[in-house]
Amino acid sequence: MFKLAKIALLVLVVGSMTVPTFAADGKKAEDSATAQGTAKEAKPAEAPNLMVLAGSAVGAGLIVLGAGFGIGKIGSAAVESMARQPEVAGNIQTAMLITAVLVEGVTVIGLVVCMIK
Repeated sequence: MFKLAKIALLVLVVGSMTVPTFAADGKKAEDSATAQGTAKEAKPAEAPNLMVLAGSAVGAGLIVLGAGFGIGKIGSAAVESMARQPEVAGNIQTAMLITAVLVEGVTVIGLVVCMIK
């Protein structure tokens, strides 16, 4: 029960950090003004919101932690399997490497998604 409460709290904290990502950025008013023909001066690009950056950093950290734990579990299970059946060590190692590469691929995609903004 305590483990479930910790997971729920973690989801709540991470979710509250990423909420500003989905907030409106105020560009609709500028777009409607230029559509009506009023000329506005070009504004310099705004600095990213601190909450958005914090949410991206937390998301990237969670992704890397998850990938590390996953690949660690894959490696430990493969080594245990090779110790029990040394005759199929080559097949186990090949399957382990393919699975680890797939986990790394998903990790890279997740990191790219976190860093877009």
